[in-house]
Amino acid sequence: MDLSNSYQTRFPAEILDRYEFRETRNAAAILQATNPAELEDLIATLHWFHLEKADVTGAGGNESQVAHRLNEHFRQAGWREGRHDISITSTLSLMPYRLVGETGPRIAKSEVTSEGYKVDNVRSRVALDVEWNAKDGNLDRDIGAYRALYDAGIIDLGVIITRTQADLRRAAIELDPASTKFATTTTTNLDKLAPRLARGAGGGCPILVIAITARCLA
Repeated sequence: MDLSNSYQTRFPAEILDRYEFRETRNAAAILQATNPAELEDLIATLHWFHLEKADVTGAGGNESQVAHRLNEHFRQAGWREGRHDISITSTLSLMPYRLVGETGPRIAKSEVTSEGYKVDNVRSRVALDVEWNAKDGNLDRDIGAYRALYDAGIIDLGVIITRTQADLRRAAIELDPASTKFATTTTTNLDKLAPRLARGAGGGCPILVIAITARCLA
């Protein structure tokens, strides 16, 4: 799948300079057209956000301080964690055979429920996850959730905020030569995400990716 570049005219120059972008199916243009308030909120969040030294040199955890700060900022703006569950009800109606005295159909029902994946932030018809330095399998989970939500007609697009790899690794070493931060490439980053977009993992769902770079250091 060829990636699009509508983000180049939907985000201010200062944002384009500090972050790296990728998208499928003109996701930024769709975001502006269908959810303009969410686009403005996203721009405001990207303006507000800066990396701190500890973000680049410190150890991670279940939720890094980067992800925590961003998720809290989105919560304050009205975004909420969401989960998409699916319930399928099957009904078999056996029609009456009136010659033997049956007057109504006999109904047999069964229901199957599938618990879906959680999405970090949902507002209006936009789903957004923050994947700063987690296991790269999280990217498949996020994209799969977006695809299911889009196919169900619940969202218009998905957004993933992640990070770059090589420049942040260089920054970590410059700040602390003993740092092992970003030493592994098996965690969530733009290099891991871009091939998934290119092979069409999101199906028909437009996906916008924003990668935090070393240029975001305060």
